[in-house]
Amino acid sequence: MDVSKRYREAWESYWRDTPDEPGAAIFDCAAELGAARHLPLLAPHADTALPIVDLGCGTGTQTRYLARHFPQAVGVDLAEAAVGHARRADTGHTARFEQLDATDQDAVRRLHERLGDVNVYLRAVIHQSEPDARPAVAAAVATLIGARGRAFVVELLSRAKDVLAHAAQGPDGPPPKLASIFRHGLTPAEVDDAAIPRFFHDLGLSVPAHGEIDLVMTENRADGVRIDLPAQWMVLGR
Repeated sequence: MDVSKRYREAWESYWRDTPDEPGAAIFDCAAELGAARHLPLLAPHADTALPIVDLGCGTGTQTRYLARHFPQAVGVDLAEAAVGHARRADTGHTARFEQLDATDQDAVRRLHERLGDVNVYLRAVIHQSEPDARPAVAAAVATLIGARGRAFVVELLSRAKDVLAHAAQGPDGPPPKLASIFRHGLTPAEVDDAAIPRFFHDLGLSVPAHGEIDLVMTENRADGVRIDLPAQWMVLGR
């Protein structure tokens, strides 16, 4: 299935309303706090001579870091506005950025035909997807890695909702970056914790490594404490 018009427009409007400066989006943490922590978990299991696709790349902050460690890095995102952010931020032209609906199986297959088997980086995308679209996002990962690639998937745990709810209860309500997520109708941490590994198990993928890690946000609570969200990570392959 393709994503709904409402969901697509929610992300387009979110990215149109988000300034270009680094960290303006709540989840756009510095790569040193994101991909740089994740790559050592993926690298022992992956062929780093393959390209890497950052699926749901947003502003491309993590993509640009990954481009330093793989021969080619391609960032793809559902929202054209996000791709625009990513291209403007990539002043060194270190990566390629394209619009892609990960639930469009034909478009995903065309990307795989063009690149061959790749490694995939998927950071906090499935939990934010529409319920009916989540298996299709997992299937996109399986298609892109093919026989030789590996994927690093990190997704929020359900208890992240409690962290976000606590952050939203400050004296002035949610902090600005979190308020923007809510205002655009985006609902993080809405997946049962067991569902995400099950999506990939149902596709016949193995999980050679997994664990828990905090995803670092770019927003603080009213008391000044940074919002870090509990997440599960897994390496996937055939």
